[in-house]
Amino acid sequence: MAFSEEQLAFREGIRRMVQKHVAPIAAEIDENDRFPEELIPVYGDMGLMQLWVPEKYGGPEGNLTLVCMAREEIAKVSEACALLAGINTMFVLPLMHFGTEEQRQRFLPIVAKGRSMTAVAISEPEAGSDVGAMATRAVRDGDAYVINGRKQWCSFGNVADYIMLYAKTGERGGFDDISAFIIEPKKMKGITIGRHEHKMGLKGSPNVPLFLDNVRVPLENLVGEEGKGFKASMRSLDLNRPTIGATSVGLAQGAMEAAIAYAKQRRQFKRPIAEFQGIQFMLADMAIQIEAARALVYECARAGDAGDWERLSVLASMAKCFASDTAMKVTTDAVQVFGGYGYVKDFPVERMMRDAKINQIFEGTNQIQRVVISRHLLA
Repeated sequence: MAFSEEQLAFREGIRRMVQKHVAPIAAEIDENDRFPEELIPVYGDMGLMQLWVPEKYGGPEGNLTLVCMAREEIAKVSEACALLAGINTMFVLPLMHFGTEEQRQRFLPIVAKGRSMTAVAISEPEAGSDVGAMATRAVRDGDAYVINGRKQWCSFGNVADYIMLYAKTGERGGFDDISAFIIEPKKMKGITIGRHEHKMGLKGSPNVPLFLDNVRVPLENLVGEEGKGFKASMRSLDLNRPTIGATSVGLAQGAMEAAIAYAKQRRQFKRPIAEFQGIQFMLADMAIQIEAARALVYECARAGDAGDWERLSVLASMAKCFASDTAMKVTTDAVQVFGGYGYVKDFPVERMMRDAKINQIFEGTNQIQRVVISRHLLA
């Protein structure tokens, strides 16, 4: 990829930070399923959590390319820690594109300080890929909306200061009734946070259900127009999906580098296994797939930074789908290169393989991405 000097310096800063702060805790947070709260001030001071916040509100005014670069570098060591970079994306972007200036003045300077955690609540037990089937409702009551319902898979919801929550506000059904609201789980009454889900991978990155019982949300916390929330969420997802692709690329790169190092030192039949063509071909395929995925991710990032929304939409699905499929293939093959040792926790590739699987599922399953791509082709 052809990056500017400023971008390369940004990446080098990320690499130094990763070696100092992330690499030493990557295995431990997976083992204990512990949220690495000590990284919040580290990331905040580097502008990583609040990358999207414009300068006029006190932020670094980053872009999609920078978020992708940050997540790729960190994911080489830990995907759970990588997702903290740009964590406020799904909160900041709806405000920037659909919120009022009063809302931006109210929330963005707080987020810009780099100490606030935010989350997004879209999915429900019966509304995953079928977003229009959500049952959570917000009913106007004087100077507030009263929200009742349940959300599932709220990433970082148990540590979030603000949550961008989507709920139905009308009776028409489908996407046209969905509205976006800012809720404050640490201040508003009626919000119960469920148990931290015990996941196969991505440990250290908490996911929780939210239960909303007559939660009163002020009118000024409605983001955009009533019934326009789905549009806000889709724009945000188009800009966030490539970052999942970048995370997948970094994860795959880290697994390949570990496999190469192991293949050079592991000896069988009196020579390193890297000398066997079967291993060489596996490593070559890893490199091909990773480079192809990386090229697609950053081509998508360029479209996003240029404001080419029509092209971004389909490229975002392509980048997320292809890169996450690549990460699953590469990490699985990396475990194979390690043999029996790849199946134990003494080496990082088994964690990387477990982490890779979720990338094919969240931010829209890869089946949904293929639906988006095929609709674009047939339009």
